[in-house]
Amino acid sequence: MEQELIEIVRTEILDTSDPLTPQSDLFAAGLDSMGIMQLLLAIEEKFAVAIDPADLSRENFSTGEKIAALVAGKQAAASR
Repeated sequence: MEQELIEIVRTEILDTSDPLTPQSDLFAAGLDSMGIMQLLLAIEEKFAVAIDPADLSRENFSTGEKIAALVAGKQAAASR
């Protein structure tokens, strides 16, 4: 999931060919508030989860790892 998220950020949000890893600082790579909103929509569509407004923090969206953890947590909560 981490790599899928990184590819979404790299190709659809940042539109860059620069390499990104799950540990890359996405804000340093150019992710901004508009990009977070685009990413949020892509995540909700691709992974069928709802991200709460309270979860929209710089901390939760700073790396692919953290985004994947957030999505996995939402998926686990939805399956209970």
